[in-house]
Amino acid sequence: MEVYEATKYLNSEDYLLNRVPVVDKNNVPLMPTKCSKARKLVRDKKAIGKWNKLGQYYIQLTFEPSARERQPLAVGLDPGKKYSGIGIQSSKVTLFTAHLVLPFEQVKKRMEQRAMMRRSRRGRRINRKLPFELRSHRQKRFDNRRNKKVAPSIRANRQLEIRVISELCKVYPISSIVFEYVKADVDLTSGRKKAQSGKGFSAVMVGQKWAIEQLSKIAPVVTKFGWQTSNLRKHLGLEKQKYQKSDAIPATHAVDGVTLAVTQFIDYLPFENSQGRGHCWQGQVNITDAPFFVIRRPPISRRQLHLMLPSSGGNRRKYGGTTTVHGFRKGDYLKAEKAGIVYQGWCSGDTAKQVSVSNANWKRIGQFTASKVRLLRRSTNLICTQRDNFSVAVI
Repeated sequence: MEVYEATKYLNSEDYLLNRVPVVDKNNVPLMPTKCSKARKLVRDKKAIGKWNKLGQYYIQLTFEPSARERQPLAVGLDPGKKYSGIGIQSSKVTLFTAHLVLPFEQVKKRMEQRAMMRRSRRGRRINRKLPFELRSHRQKRFDNRRNKKVAPSIRANRQLEIRVISELCKVYPISSIVFEYVKADVDLTSGRKKAQSGKGFSAVMVGQKWAIEQLSKIAPVVTKFGWQTSNLRKHLGLEKQKYQKSDAIPATHAVDGVTLAVTQFIDYLPFENSQGRGHCWQGQVNITDAPFFVIRRPPISRRQLHLMLPSSGGNRRKYGGTTTVHGFRKGDYLKAEKAGIVYQGWCSGDTAKQVSVSNANWKRIGQFTASKVRLLRRSTNLICTQRDNFSVAVI
């Protein structure tokens, strides 16, 4: 179910200058259009307003377009350990920016908890008073110490980035994906690996090749190094906040995503003329205001048969899962009412008669009577909120 009406969205002041994604009757992405034109198409019933799984508004044409020419569109991805930045850029306009809150710490803690619970179960099952050959040890079925799998915490980070880019490619005709590659060098004094910045080995380096392989199935991937992103960002005059990286603002990570996308239109190339030779920036691009999204996964616990510790009486209650007794699922976008005040948020839990509603940071707003809670949108396993626009901040 739609959260907002199309006319209210297209007439809002924040989006009058932005571009609206467009798809044809067969859901093939076309070039984005201005809000004024999208408003006329929806008004004349030549297009239908829809929302994708990122909470982004787009229109679907009901007629065959007269032309299908496409301009190059690049999406830049600045991967990180806890936060990532994404930006979509054409030579004329900035189309989309996002700040991704990665589930690294959450997955890491849960993997540690899972290992601890497994050890406790083994301790209860095995009688250590018996000789080793008489204990109920399960024999190993395979050698699980030699594999090339990506760690679950890193894999979850990369999967969230791939999920967001794949959703964007459904509404934008993306021509290339620019991936910031972290390269490791060897310190000759100690013989240890160090990151390109010289600050030590980074967890972002793990699983890079796997992520690039997955992204290459969506669109052609181009890799850039961090120093290339930094040089171009300074040339463009974009402001970068290098402290408090957890701030969900465009200046922390989204600005690097836009800069990476701009590399497809501007490059530092050699030149030679009558006055001499050298290198200079060549190309032209126009960076404009664009929608800014904050995207994260809802921290929903997986279903467990029982809690880790028993309660009084030796019983363990059910824990985790996505279902509730009231028909809502955890992660659903809800509208709730209490004392005449209307709240909107995501379903995060339930009791026998109430439903818990939380905000975008998964902090509980309150518990509401189930009869006064209404479903607005089913869960997409993503929490997407749109903040103030990405604005060009010149140093």
